[in-house]
Amino acid sequence: MVRTLQDASARRGIRKAAVALAVLFGASSSSLPVAASQDKPLVALDTVAQQVSSQACAAMKRRVDAVAGLAPVLLRSYDAAEGADTLDLPPLDTAAFTYDNALAVIALLACGDRAQAVRVGAALERAARNDTRLRNVYRAGAVGDTVLPNGWWDAKENRWIEDANQMGTATGNVAWTGLALLALFEVTGEARWRDAAAKLAAWVVANARDAGADGGFRGGVDGFDAAPVRLGWKSTEHAIDLVALFGRLAAAKAPGGWSAQAAHARRFLDRQWDAASGHFLIGTLPDGRTPNRATSALDVQWWSQLLPDAPADWRRAMRHAERVHAVGAGFDFNDDRDGEWLEGTAQAALAYRTAGETDAARRCLAELAAQFSAGGYVFATREPKITTGLAIGPASTSADAYYYRRQHLGATAWAALAALNRNPFRAFR
Repeated sequence: MVRTLQDASARRGIRKAAVALAVLFGASSSSLPVAASQDKPLVALDTVAQQVSSQACAAMKRRVDAVAGLAPVLLRSYDAAEGADTLDLPPLDTAAFTYDNALAVIALLACGDRAQAVRVGAALERAARNDTRLRNVYRAGAVGDTVLPNGWWDAKENRWIEDANQMGTATGNVAWTGLALLALFEVTGEARWRDAAAKLAAWVVANARDAGADGGFRGGVDGFDAAPVRLGWKSTEHAIDLVALFGRLAAAKAPGGWSAQAAHARRFLDRQWDAASGHFLIGTLPDGRTPNRATSALDVQWWSQLLPDAPADWRRAMRHAERVHAVGAGFDFNDDRDGEWLEGTAQAALAYRTAGETDAARRCLAELAAQFSAGGYVFATREPKITTGLAIGPASTSADAYYYRRQHLGATAWAALAALNRNPFRAFR
């Protein structure tokens, strides 16, 4: 089976569903991202934030505008090297991850590029309304009446190939798409966006909700419609996403009892808080009950800080991230600290700003400012390759998911959000 890098939300092995083919393209000791790098003089927060937001916003706007006309559009998640038309990686050449595109919608709105955000959002809305279930990955480019699944022609096998992981539906990806559609509703006032978000949320409740004593929501569905595999594990990251999604739907007065669903997700999230060590667990094992303590996940430590009613005690998760994930001025995806995951460094910058820790935010943003590609996107990693400690899918027997140093839409969108101090879990006012 060909494997493809799954988005950073589904991806958390216990993330959204599958992660990926070794496809994309250090310093580290115990140093925390609180000491300025010797070769990077300190600059004012406003100065570096403006630099990062200007570059990130311009790059995303360019990618949308490159698709002529006003049709809905999905953006390719990973750009080719300068001067190349393709990545030479068929599973990714035309891959538009839903998570990355949902992030792009929110970031473009924060950038003030509403027309471009609407085009990407319209494509996601079309997928939400017309597909049997929202896929983890679609085909990049202009979107017609049907949102096409991603796939590629394999000349050696002389056949068209689609990937089971890309065709799956990760709970976190669904939640982020709902958050993007709600952002468009909040900005435009058009009910169609809210209604599409509510439809996605209803799918999560119908297909992933665990009504048992342990509660929470399962990981989603892997594979093709003919033989889907339901994922039993539960993700802390998904719980954070769903608390935000359900809460925003309730605030938008969408029918569906969303406050109760938000409370259900929150109960699971609260159980994942390990007060003794001061950090969030990644989630559960496939049985949906046993805590997964095999690795530490960076994103849940930062995202938890962005929820509107995050308890003060959760602030200790930031210190955990500094102790366990720090790599120079940035952060690694997992706790082996083999390199810097730039999307996570952007998430850290936003969490630091939310917490009022200005110096730490500035240093993370300065790190991002140095990691823009010539094409305008932020790279996924600083090093050529980093591990995640996670498996690609339910059939995997090893931690075979990696990130590579490739130009990445998701990292760029997070960089814009951090630079603009836009919390994606909070409503646009």
